[in-house]
Amino acid sequence: MAAGSLQGKVAIVTGGASGIGRATAGRFVEEGASVVVADLDGEAAERAAAELGERAVGLRVDVTDAAANAAAVERAEAAFGRLDLLSCNAGLTGFPVPALDADPDEFSAIFDVNVKGVWLGVRAAVPAMRRTGGGAVTITGSVMGERTRPGFGAYASSKAAANHLARTLALELAPDIRVNCLAPVATDTPMLPKFLGTDDPEAARERFVAGIPLARLAEAGDVADAAVFLASDAAAFLTGVVLPVDGGRSI
Repeated sequence: MAAGSLQGKVAIVTGGASGIGRATAGRFVEEGASVVVADLDGEAAERAAAELGERAVGLRVDVTDAAANAAAVERAEAAFGRLDLLSCNAGLTGFPVPALDADPDEFSAIFDVNVKGVWLGVRAAVPAMRRTGGGAVTITGSVMGERTRPGFGAYASSKAAANHLARTLALELAPDIRVNCLAPVATDTPMLPKFLGTDDPEAARERFVAGIPLARLAEAGDVADAAVFLASDAAAFLTGVVLPVDGGRSI
């Protein structure tokens, strides 16, 4: 894949102020894209955009709110004249708990962000993409959407839904808009301690790593690199793909 693989493209990156989203926003800018860094933490989004330079703007976006997603699209078009790419990274996890012991409000909140938030984002972005000839969507799902663990009933089922939403959208939005999904293993981001959910995080980390053939957790940059590939013309004939970024965990 050539350097500058996203040259001239305009992207919205949700969850863009930290973790996988922040790494993705940075890689998109490095590859030539202009980016709206969209995050529930508006101040963090603006700081991230300032760090990325003149081809980035920050915006507070609650992905569960249709109007906020529409505002992100409006911001992209106002700042950069078009919209080509949407990278959906905003996500919510919970402390590991048996599925039937989960808090109903937390269960709903996880689905609102991880599934409804993706749907609302894509729904807002598609008309703008089609005004300029089409585009590409990448959704950060999870390897847990394909292969779960005890204690992750809400999170894993929400990511399974996100994975299948990507496949459905790929069928419905073709041929001018591609939709693909990333399925990372546990990733070393600020969400990791809550995801591990234990008083002994190092022991929990070792248990996760023991199931990964490449013998480490994912880094945010691993997922961001895959997002660049799927957003670029190098993946022009890929749609509906759920791409494991998991060091072999799903084998």
